[in-house]
Amino acid sequence: MACALEVTSLSRTFNGKQPIVALENVDLRVEEGELFGLLGPNGAGKTTLIKILSTLLLPSNGTARVLGYDVAKEANKIRPLINMVSGGEISGYGLLTVRENLWMFSQFYGVPGDVARKRIDDLLRAFSLEDKADSKVRTISTGQRQRMNIIRGFVTDPRLIFLDEPTLGLDVNTSRAIRDHLHRWVKEEEGKTLLLTTHYMKEAEELCDRVAIIDRGTILACDSPAGLKRRMNHASTFVLDTTPFDTSSLSSIEGVKGVSAEDTEAGKRIRLVMEDESAISDVISSVVSHSGRVLALNKAEATLEDVFIEMVGRGLG
Repeated sequence: MACALEVTSLSRTFNGKQPIVALENVDLRVEEGELFGLLGPNGAGKTTLIKILSTLLLPSNGTARVLGYDVAKEANKIRPLINMVSGGEISGYGLLTVRENLWMFSQFYGVPGDVARKRIDDLLRAFSLEDKADSKVRTISTGQRQRMNIIRGFVTDPRLIFLDEPTLGLDVNTSRAIRDHLHRWVKEEEGKTLLLTTHYMKEAEELCDRVAIIDRGTILACDSPAGLKRRMNHASTFVLDTTPFDTSSLSSIEGVKGVSAEDTEAGKRIRLVMEDESAISDVISSVVSHSGRVLALNKAEATLEDVFIEMVGRGLG
């Protein structure tokens, strides 16, 4: 199988009064035809890596090859073959219609007119946006604009596309439509490759052939979602529902490897990855001592989120 992305000992440092190491000795290989996921908390280095791979940023050290070309020396050969879309970005011109914006982007890439028109019509239908084709972009909703942005990424028919949080903040139906298209595009179109970053673990688990977990500029693991979950054999997962309280003390309890918490109507839903199940009594004591009350406690099957929590020590937030 051909290699779509090959990264070797890649590092990137942002210089200043206090230099920031965004990436450190990253090694990564993505095969042509893969739907590849990149997971990491905010500030982990995901966006920096994507900017280097999409030729928007040069590496400080190491090499990166995209579709066989060196990002530092052959950027002009890479750019016509790729595209990138970021979730939540503001793109397009509000005074133009959706169709006019998409047409404009297609012409930047030199797509022949008849090909561009058919491709735009097909993608508008695929993303249920045909009824807004002739609406000015300034008048459409955030979700509709995001669908337009993603269509923009595909209208050039790239061999490789980078999608950075494409479903961020979108409703369930829109997110599902986007995921369905991504899966079809990679699996039904020959020689297409997709690199996806997402804050939604279930999205990565459902879509991706393989996933790399990155934190503090370093790749911690890379495998299929099933392969990553097999690494959890030595750890247990508990889900704890509580009334509101300060959860910061839980991560310091001996036997707790990682904690992820989210707000609920009742208070908190806490996911605990534990290397010692007996420590659950200390967890409950900590909840009570911090003025919380346990509403429910369940042991759960390991998920990709649990692997992430165990390796990084916290959730994706």
